[in-house]
Amino acid sequence: MNDVTNKAFSSEVGTGSREENASKGSQRPSAAGFGIFTLILIAVFIALGFWQLQRRVEKHALIAALDSRLAAPTEALPPPSAWPAVTSAKDEFRRVTLTATYAKLPDAMVFSSGSAVRDDIAGPGTWAFLPAKLASGETVVINTGFVQNTMQDRAFEDRVAGRLVTGAPVELTGYIRFPEPPGRLTPKEDSAKRLWFVRDHRAMAQTLGWGQVAPFYIDLEAPVPDSGTPKPGPLKVRLKDDHMQYAITWFSLAAAVTIAFGLWWRGQRRRGT
Repeated sequence: MNDVTNKAFSSEVGTGSREENASKGSQRPSAAGFGIFTLILIAVFIALGFWQLQRRVEKHALIAALDSRLAAPTEALPPPSAWPAVTSAKDEFRRVTLTATYAKLPDAMVFSSGSAVRDDIAGPGTWAFLPAKLASGETVVINTGFVQNTMQDRAFEDRVAGRLVTGAPVELTGYIRFPEPPGRLTPKEDSAKRLWFVRDHRAMAQTLGWGQVAPFYIDLEAPVPDSGTPKPGPLKVRLKDDHMQYAITWFSLAAAVTIAFGLWWRGQRRRGT
């Protein structure tokens, strides 16, 4: 009787020991997998942090370059033969002068909720874009300035822009700018009102029959019309620079995950002993 009982007890102990060992064995791979996943996560967070620091260096270099162009002496607009070599990377925000005549063609307005490069512009309105002819016959599109046209009233815009079209050549000073690509959520232009929601002067030219235009447009600084509208003005670069904040966020996440994993690992080791 005792032999039978001892055998049964030994069998139960052996079975329990095998189950416990099997449980520990199954926990080891899962713990190892979790550890590998955590290390990958930490590495990604650290890489993102360094990427933001690199972007900060690049952003500061861009701001310095743009500030230098804005502060540079005014130059004559490059001749049409040189336009293919004019690029956003080396010429955007370059201050230039030109003499042109506003064409008797439909103007376009671009909706604006404010300006990132004009300290004197606040609130909703429109930018008035007009084609202007050089003496050589080429067309350059001019952003003649801001119009306090909250409701994007086409009749009001016609009156404001129409005063600029005199048929006489005008000496203009402004900044070389390049078209903006529309985003996913950018509304489609309203052709009836000649209203755009992105500064794409080439799309305006194609829709409104302005013909072939320069690959850039001019943000007008001067002259200011007698009425004060449209309102041109000097530009100031104010690029958003949150990269250090983002870098700190990524590095903090890496530190938090490291600490959490360390606490979890210590708890696992205690349970194992």
